[in-house]
Amino acid sequence: MTTPTTRTPRFDRGRWAQGGPETVHPGVHRVPLPLPEDGLRAVNVYALEGLTDGLVLVDGGWSIPESRKALEDALAELGHDLGEISHILVTHIHRDHYTQAVELRRLLGSRVYLGAGERRGLELLGELRTDEPVGSLATLRRAGAHDLVERLTAMYRGDFDATVWEAPDRWLRAEELRFGDTRLTVIPTPGHTQGHVVYLDRARGLLFSGDHVLPHITPSIGFELGGPALPLGDYLDSLHLMTTLADARLLPAHGPVGDSVHARVGELLTHHDDRLAETLAALGDRTRTAHEVAGELGWTRRKVAFEELGAFDQMLAVNETAAHLDVLVARGQARCTEAGGVNRYAAAGV
Repeated sequence: MTTPTTRTPRFDRGRWAQGGPETVHPGVHRVPLPLPEDGLRAVNVYALEGLTDGLVLVDGGWSIPESRKALEDALAELGHDLGEISHILVTHIHRDHYTQAVELRRLLGSRVYLGAGERRGLELLGELRTDEPVGSLATLRRAGAHDLVERLTAMYRGDFDATVWEAPDRWLRAEELRFGDTRLTVIPTPGHTQGHVVYLDRARGLLFSGDHVLPHITPSIGFELGGPALPLGDYLDSLHLMTTLADARLLPAHGPVGDSVHARVGELLTHHDDRLAETLAALGDRTRTAHEVAGELGWTRRKVAFEELGAFDQMLAVNETAAHLDVLVARGQARCTEAGGVNRYAAAGV
């Protein structure tokens, strides 16, 4: 949501991230858009055509000139232009999904939709007026990572650009949207953010999953302002919710399209079960902060050591570790004590 915007966009890593539209279903096209070099390669937006009142986009992209040009070129290849975009259905408030939706509304008059659970985060952006990841820095302080807080604070010094943050035209709850003959079910899926939603096209068996279900990575948890007390618990509940629905093709915001939402959700649930076990094992018989525990775990699929990560990724790692520790506490497998604003954890019975 708040990574710096001064880096040169990259659009050349991974075949799924290469420019140009991919038709994933008749009338449904995946369009990867470039990002400032933040490690995610690109963000997928989906263009839905054949509707009665223009094109509908799922997610908007990051508001940078390269992204708008890539979107314009992709639509032209499909025989459309930007002026046909009538509605933009955003999955969550993070910058790579929301800010270009705001820009396109100003340019075209498109209507922007966003989950109601994002309202407080958007209000806090207006109140705090900072690009610092304030909520994550607060988690770092509770984790005892004060040196890391200082490094990150120095990275984010600069003027806050309030122009990219505006309220949507409509706040969404669990409901059904109709665009001509197309019906999309809005499903709240808190975890990555409080107001994250996915859009299910039951008739065509498609799930526009945003960052909730990703094919190659797990999303950061609770990376937002004013986050909930147990974001990982919310995320796991939201994953289980997916298994109660009919299976569908996975149309994610980052990565290639997948054949089965259920299959990927099963992998994600197994991953978090394994991660909870690893986190508990890292506690051992000691009382430790989330920062200390994070330093003993491997990161990414390559099991990179914590000290080899950059400052931003270290922040995400500590936040994720704290989220797992808090779930262990909620399940009675660990306990937490607070002193001097720092949380310390120990295995139950230690």
